[in-house]
Order: sequence, then C-alpha cells, then structure tokens
Amino acid sequence: MGVTVAVAGASGYAGGELLRLVLEHPQLELGPVSAASNAGAAVTSVHPHLAALTDRTFEPTDPARLGEADLVFLALPHGESAALAGALPDGTRVVDLGADFRLADPQAWARYYKGPHAGQWTYGLPELPGQRERVAASSRVANTGCYAVATILALAPVLAGGLGDPDDVVVVAASGTTGAGRSPQPHLLASEVMGEVSTYKVGAHQHVPEIKQASGAHSLSFTPLLAPMPRGILATVAVRPLGRLAAADVRDCLLEAYAGEPFVHVLPEGQLPRTSSTYGSNLALLQASIDLDSGRILVSSAIDNLGKGAAGQAVQCANLMLGLPETAGLSRAGVAP
Repeated sequence: MGVTVAVAGASGYAGGELLRLVLEHPQLELGPVSAASNAGAAVTSVHPHLAALTDRTFEPTDPARLGEADLVFLALPHGESAALAGALPDGTRVVDLGADFRLADPQAWARYYKGPHAGQWTYGLPELPGQRERVAASSRVANTGCYAVATILALAPVLAGGLGDPDDVVVVAASGTTGAGRSPQPHLLASEVMGEVSTYKVGAHQHVPEIKQASGAHSLSFTPLLAPMPRGILATVAVRPLGRLAAADVRDCLLEAYAGEPFVHVLPEGQLPRTSSTYGSNLALLQASIDLDSGRILVSSAIDNLGKGAAGQAVQCANLMLGLPETAGLSRAGVAP
C-alpha cells in the first residue's frame, strides 16, 4: 500500500494536473477527490484525458473525508484555502496551491488580495537555500505562484551573490491561458486569445510581494503577458548590475546555485529557454546574458505553469514532506513536438 493523498478543487486545471501526476506516481495512491461545483460528476467528464479514473466521481468538499488521507492538496481559488485548512483534522499534512499562506506581511496581503490575512506557512520552493529541509520538516506548506517560481529561480541567486541591485529589478513574463484558471471568461475565449499577445494587471500583479519576499528584491516592476498557448511561462528578469559583469559571471552564479538540482537546469551557452521544452515536466530552464546597450543583467526562465508552477511543484514538496524521493513521479524531460 502506498501513501494516500486527497485533492480538493480537483476539477480545475491545476487539480487535473495533480490527478495525472498522482496516477503515475510510484508511491502515492489517490484518495478522496473533491470539487464543490462538480460534486457527483464523473471525473472524466471534466478531465477526459484521465481514462484511469473512469470509475471515479468528484465528491463534496468534506474536511473529515479529505482528512482520511495522509496528505491533502488544496487546489482552490485564492482566499478559499484557509477556511478548509482550518477545518481539517489536526496534524493533517497539507500543500496549498493557492496564495492564502504564502505571504508573511499582512499589509502586502491586503494590498493585493481580498479577505483577511491567514498567516504564513513554510514556503514551498525547495531550491532556495535551506528551504528543502524546512519543507521536509513541515506539515503545512504554501506552494509557489507560477510567475513567482519562474522569476525567483532566475533572480534570487543574482541578488544573493551581490551581482545585481535589489532596488532595480524589471520582469516581463508571458503565461499560457491555463494560468487564469478554468472559469469561463470572455477574454479567454479562443477567438479572443489566438493571434494576439496582451498585457494584464500591469504594475499590480498579485505575485509581486511573493517574488520580493522570496528573492530579496526591494523594488520590482512586473509586466505579465497573456500568450496564445495553453500552458507555459517564459520570464525575462532584468537587473541593474553592481559593477562590471560578463554573461559568464552571471551564468557561473546560476550554475553554482543550482549545482545538483534535479529540476533546475542552466542551459549551455547559446541556448535560450523555450516553453515548449518544459511541457508536461517539472523543469525550470535558465539562461543568463548581459544587455549590450544598458549592461543590465538578463536572466531568462521557462517553466510549465501547471508543472513547476503548480502541480509538479506541489508533488515535489509532498515527496519531501512524506519522506519519499524528491523526484518521485515527476518528469525531468519535456514533451516535444
């Protein structure tokens, strides 16, 4: 018998990706699967690609039933996890894919989110210094935001290594449409999305305080883009350098920070990250360069927003929390073409 996990909010895109990963995991067994708005519906009516779950239906979101599992994944909209987490039995291991427990500062929460600040859990980005051990020792972990992990992995070593100015960071990042969730919205219709790239939440995206908190940035200008693709994030981080630098200096900094990391890869010189290279995986691909005109440090980062940006990251954290191999059930190779 394996370790049993439950998924709350399993009818969404991240929830569906969690189900897929758990099905292929060598040591996890799928327990309760809940979705409030789809309770009673067949799982395959929402996720037809999960044929192995033909005999399963979504259950109502019952904390006692979810608490029967060894670990619970919460794949709920921002602001909805705190109440359910509080109703789960004491000692239940939980990984929250929402934002409810990511931020330490109540004022930062109030500035970017609605509702009361629920507090802070262990931040679920194992590649940050010391964080792997903290995740492994925790029973409650706050999964990263999708834009946040793509940006933090590119930015944190540059600032920690003293190469860049934490007061002068600019990020431009494009995401696939699954990052906006599954609720139908006119601007996400195929007729609207195909053939254009558009900005949204310019200067006011909710991942800004999370990125600053985890990376050490003091000031951050962030421009998110919606791209005509279902999944993936490509971020470019620009930082004012502290002194004269070559691209090799930045690249060496990244290589040192992520030496031995199974999911974070600094690409060979001359190769740039592509979202298509990360599809279906838990990979983060990085590359460093220096802007010829301004001299600014540039680090590009690509992830699958449903993989390393959501469900894959959550499974990685769950593996650590449960004492399983960190890479279990997670792909280190993308799908192509």
